[in-house]
Amino acid sequence: MKKLIIAAVIMAASACVSARDTAEIYEKTCKACHDIGAAGAPKTGDAEAWKPRLEKGEEALLKSVANGLNAMPPKGMCYDCTTDEYKALIKFLSTGK
Repeated sequence: MKKLIIAAVIMAASACVSARDTAEIYEKTCKACHDIGAAGAPKTGDAEAWKPRLEKGEEALLKSVANGLNAMPPKGMCYDCTTDEYKALIKFLSTGK
């Protein structure tokens, strides 16, 4: 039982260390375009600009991120982001929170 508890603690600590902050990822990869609306990028927190995009659904948005769209490069400049991180970034971009 002790080994199981130790393993669980190690796994939890690893998850905490590897988890990245969405705002930090945004600052490094998304902000340059989405903060000012460069090349038609919807501005961060602009609910009206994001509304038609969000209506397409999460899968469509994730596909756009993966493949790139218009001036946005594939993976939106976050080449090591996970699907969950992309989902969190989409939420952050669309709400500003």
